[in-house]
Amino acid sequence: MDRDMLFAARARGMKRSVIRELLKLTSNPEIISFAGGLPAPETFPVSEVAIASNRVLWEEAAQALQYGSTEGDVRLRRDLAAMMKADGTPADPSNILVTVASQQGLDMVGKIFLDPGDTCIVGRPTYLGALQAFRSYQGVSIGVELDDNGMRPDLLADTVRRLEAEGRRPKFIYVIPDFHNPAGVTIPESRRREIIRIAREGGYLIVEDTPYRQLRYTGKDEPTFQSMAPDCVLSLYTFSKILLPGFRLGWAYGPDWIIDRMVMAKQGMDLCTPPFNQAITHHVIASGALEKGLKKTVALYSRRRELMLSCLDNHLLDIPGIKWTKPEGGLFLWLTLPEGMNTDDMFHAAIEEKVAYVPGSAFYADEDDHRSMRLNFSYASEAQICEGVKRIGILVHKKLVTS
Repeated sequence: MDRDMLFAARARGMKRSVIRELLKLTSNPEIISFAGGLPAPETFPVSEVAIASNRVLWEEAAQALQYGSTEGDVRLRRDLAAMMKADGTPADPSNILVTVASQQGLDMVGKIFLDPGDTCIVGRPTYLGALQAFRSYQGVSIGVELDDNGMRPDLLADTVRRLEAEGRRPKFIYVIPDFHNPAGVTIPESRRREIIRIAREGGYLIVEDTPYRQLRYTGKDEPTFQSMAPDCVLSLYTFSKILLPGFRLGWAYGPDWIIDRMVMAKQGMDLCTPPFNQAITHHVIASGALEKGLKKTVALYSRRRELMLSCLDNHLLDIPGIKWTKPEGGLFLWLTLPEGMNTDDMFHAAIEEKVAYVPGSAFYADEDDHRSMRLNFSYASEAQICEGVKRIGILVHKKLVTS
């Protein structure tokens, strides 16, 4: 019996996460890893979570340990609306759906919008988890090139015209506007307006994925797509990068006609996001611990970003044709090697040098880029950043000599 035929076509098309598989190779403590998108454990508010957990258990156990509403804890939804308003995005708690991190939001986007063969537009490169989510529903992601200011509106306009002419109208445009994963770039307000204009003219939905927005280290805040075009934008947020990844909490915000469908989809997935985690998070926010912790997190990551950029200057700046982004926030930067070099081929040599990165090819829906790599600066210590970048520099110089 062909066991593969027992699975649905969408399951047969699933692939393991490249990053998750790479992280297995980097479990050796001797390896300095820039591969994951991991927050620094020292940013976790352990004592504040312990206090909130005890309070929930002693005062709210009957509710917090019970099933909850699919939409989420009403107190937490009010907290989230207040956070969004403080960020310049007016929000109604009734249009918030609490999710199991933003990855569940991406999965629901694929589930409610994509039939097999449907197209959607993403960046080139873009977040691997989004590509996986859309592919799992047999959607076809079409890439639009990025530059130092994010997705290029001229190429976006060309792409939607071509897809319309081919009878493959895209269901949505997926953007990561702030401190892009993996490219590290931010879309300025003027370009956001251009993307919104294109979406409105064509009647397209914009899916705004913004997990790093609160992690800005330099420059000025740009308005959210949600604040600029609430009628045609679905926004996805997460606590994974600003509080705790282990709680697996996020939220979706958008027009009621979309949130209603997402609620129905979630009811078939897990009924509700864990009420216990939501209650703890509400109390952490109410105590001011989230806001206080974010200031420390921003200060720590800002130092590590500056250090990695300085180390890149010291060890790689002399190589003709090499370049890297200088993100204003977030967790990542994007390093592109000279023509003819291949970061996929170099990866195992890097592991032998006891340093790890994610090859850029993992982040493309089509026509993989083999010259680039994603580097994370949030997780490694300052000493590891210096040593790890030095090892990458040695490796790249060796490959240049032998190529």
